[in-house]
Formats: sequence, structure tokens, C-alpha cells
Amino acid sequence: MDGAPERAPEPRRCLVTGATGYIGGRLVPELLAAGHQVRCVARSPEKLRDHPWAGRVETVRGDVTDEESIGAAMAGVDVAYYLVHALGTGPGFEETDRRAARIFGDRARAAGVRRIVYLGGLTPGGVPERTLSPHLRSRAEVGRVLLDSGVPTAFLRAGVIVGSGSASFEMLRYLTERLPVMVTPQWVHTRTQPIAVRDVLRLLVGCAALPDEVHRSFDIGGPDVLTYLDMMRRYAEVTGLRRRLVAPVPVLTPRLSSLWVGLVTPVPGAIARPLVESLRHEVVCAERDIVRYVPDPPDGPLGVDRALELALRRVRDAKVATRWSSAATPGAAGDPLPTDPDWAGGSLYQDRRVRVVDASPEDVWRVVEGIGGENGWYSMPLAWALRGWIDTLVGGVGLRRGRRDAARLRVGDSLDFWRVEEVLPPRLLRLRAEMRLPGLAWLEMTVDRDARGGTVYRQRALFHPRGLAGHLYWWAVAPFHALVFGGMARNIAARAEKDVAGTDRGGTDAAGTRAPASRSR
Repeated sequence: MDGAPERAPEPRRCLVTGATGYIGGRLVPELLAAGHQVRCVARSPEKLRDHPWAGRVETVRGDVTDEESIGAAMAGVDVAYYLVHALGTGPGFEETDRRAARIFGDRARAAGVRRIVYLGGLTPGGVPERTLSPHLRSRAEVGRVLLDSGVPTAFLRAGVIVGSGSASFEMLRYLTERLPVMVTPQWVHTRTQPIAVRDVLRLLVGCAALPDEVHRSFDIGGPDVLTYLDMMRRYAEVTGLRRRLVAPVPVLTPRLSSLWVGLVTPVPGAIARPLVESLRHEVVCAERDIVRYVPDPPDGPLGVDRALELALRRVRDAKVATRWSSAATPGAAGDPLPTDPDWAGGSLYQDRRVRVVDASPEDVWRVVEGIGGENGWYSMPLAWALRGWIDTLVGGVGLRRGRRDAARLRVGDSLDFWRVEEVLPPRLLRLRAEMRLPGLAWLEMTVDRDARGGTVYRQRALFHPRGLAGHLYWWAVAPFHALVFGGMARNIAARAEKDVAGTDRGGTDAAGTRAPASRSR
């Protein structure tokens, strides 16, 4: 009837394999938000227990190469997502992929699953499959196996997925950040059609409601078609790096290219090599039929520039407390997850210090909140002063700003050449550097109790480098961290213990309150 509201899709019981991986870990909360029930199958279910959605899903132990465990996991499932592959497992990964796909399809058919959804690679049209890289060839074969399983299947074929944690995106990220001048193979001129991870997830969720008669592959990509060189330059522009100079040479074979990538980036060689081999193929969508079943959002799919901005948002917003491997909950579909590999999310250097303090958390917090300004930074005052002078000379704010209040801090306060980004008394103080740096820097101080009730002071200095200059800067100053940051943690603890000792000797006023900490550098 005209004007009737559109009915919401019927909730489905969904099985997600690869929930500890890049796409799977991001898909689960999207399916839950759409009203679906979710069962996750993982070889190590304990890896999922810290996700915020862990209590809302059923988690079972299983392996796609084990018929019995996959068969049990399929019971009562409407839609089964196949989001695993053996890339990076070494020789023989094609046979492993083939066998796992056959088991998955057979068990899905036997369990009466209504649909399989598979995310694979976009392959070039008109190119004989035997000439494809082993990586692309295997992904295509898995799609065929699932399409031949007798279960209605949607095979989504994507090229480069733009999002923090995607192996191909991370490779591009590190190459662009670390090399202002690059000698590259000819594949930098290969055209591709990247897609934002948000759009990939939207399409995967939409496939749960596809009509039963839909049984085919779909090409999926964003609105931009560009070369890898274009993507590198777009990345540099979005991140504020200088234009990258690239000199393509014809002599770098895929093997040499992968060794070069392994030298420059932390992406493991076992993953880099098959990806590099795939880059020689042009991967552009031949059709966009998926929009007939899963329409584009009102503003259309995300373009490359916007996708890059979102992939980098977590660092730009400086939400370092929930970043990368320490993240407890992702803020958006493209944000880093705790299950992402260690090399994902870009470089973030850290200096960590931990001290057990013979004082109460409140005593330690009083010292922490009083830091900076006239109280100083509790280590090497000459070094801090020198850093402030240098910052002033290069046009920075230096140390001259001091602090608004001698005893209390609030979010947004300036504190010498820092800015208070977060303050949660009596537990957390996080400062963001406003000095001139080739990157972003934070200083985070927390006060907790340990399992025995004792007070623990933790301190982290974090630095996200910008370009090669940022990496060089970190390693140039790293030798001094033990003196500066180690001394700082040590002296903050000592200051708190000294204040306690002074109070125990009668250092209170007539009202019984403790006197402020003495000013000390």
C-alpha cells in the first residue's frame, strides 16, 4: 500500500566464521545491530571473550577444516558467513582453502542452511585463471566451491579494503608513511577500485536478507577507480605528508618486491608476498548488481578520501586509551580491534613505566594532578627546559604557558606544552603534546590498586610518527627515555611517599587536611 512503512528484514540466525579476524570481528556487532542472532565459531573462543558483544552471541569452538565441529556449529543456522582463508600459512594454502570450502558447503547443505555469504577477492575480467596469483586464484576457487555446494550463495568480490587492519591497506599505509622517496615495481600503476570497510560490512549484513533465488557472485567497490600510486599520494595528502616521489622500475619481481615490503613495513613476508603478487592484476568492478538487492546509502558509498580519513580517525582523535591491541571496544566499523594483528593500525611507539607506591591512590593522584607549571615534571629539569626553549625557537608554545590552577586540572586546560585531553580523578590524566613534533604525542598517567590492595602508578608516553622524520625523531630521543620518563615515574612515587611521611609526622592543618605538596623540580 502506498505510504506504508517498509518492513524490517526478518531476523536471521547467523553463523560467523573468522570472528577473530579483520572482517569477522567487525561484522558481528553490525549483525547484532541489525537484529540478527549470531553464533561465532573460532578455534580459540577465548580470543573473543573481551569483546563488548561477547555476552550477546553464542561462541563455539570449531575449525573449518574439521567436519564434525563445523557440522555441529551449523545446527539451526539460517545464514553462514565464510570469512576465513589460509593466506600466510605457507605452502599448500590453496589445498587447505579448497578442502575447508568443501567441508563448509557440505555441512551447510546437510544442516539446511538457507544461505552462504562469502567475501573473496576481485579478479580481473578476461584473464585466464591460471595466470592469476595463487592468492587470487585460491579466493576465486573457494567462491566456485561454495557456489557449487547446493546452498544459495552470495559471493562478494572486493579489491583493496580501506580500513585500519586490512592487510593491503596497512601495507600501503606503511610504505607511504615511511618512504618519502620510493623505488617501486611497475604494479604501482595498476588500477584498482578500493572499497571502504564500512561499505563492505553494510553489504555483508544486507546479504543476510537476500531472496532465496539469488545465487551468484557480485563485484563490490567504491566510487573511485585509481592506481596504487594514486592511493599512496591520496594517503599522503589526507595525512598531511609531503607529496611522495615514486620511481617505478621494471626489475623488481614479486619476490623481490615482497622482500622490500617486508624490510620497510611490519607486514609479515608470508602475507606481503601473495598480496604483492596480486597487485600486478587490474581489479575493477565489471558490474554493480548488488545495489538491486542492497541499495546504496543516501549519500552513496564512501569515496577513497573519506574512507582514508575514517581509517585514520582513531589516531587523529587521539583516543589512545582504546587503540590497537589494547582496545576494549571499537568506536566504529573501521576502527582497530584487539584481535587485529600487532602490525595493524599504524605505528605507535610507547614508553611504559610502572611503580608500586607506598602511599594511597589519593596521595599519588595529588602529585599527578599537580604536575607541570611551578611544580615541574619531576625529572631532569634542564632537559625539560631545553625542550621548551627549542620548541619556542621553532615557533611552538614552549613551557611558558604554565597551568591555570596550581592544584586542579580540567579537560582542555593548557599545561606547559601539553593540553589536558582527559582527566578522571583520582585515576587517569592524559595529556596531548602541543609542542612542534613530526607526529602526535601523549603522556598518560594512571593510578590503580593491585590485587593485594596496594597502589600502582602507571605511566605511558606514546608517539605516533608522521612520515620518516617521525620515526627518526623517536629513535633519536629513545636513548634518553630511561632518564626522563624513568626518572619521572620514580620521582612521582617518591614525592607521594614523602608527603605521606610528612603527614604521619603531623603535617596537617587545624582542619585535619593535608598540606599541598611542596614545589619541587
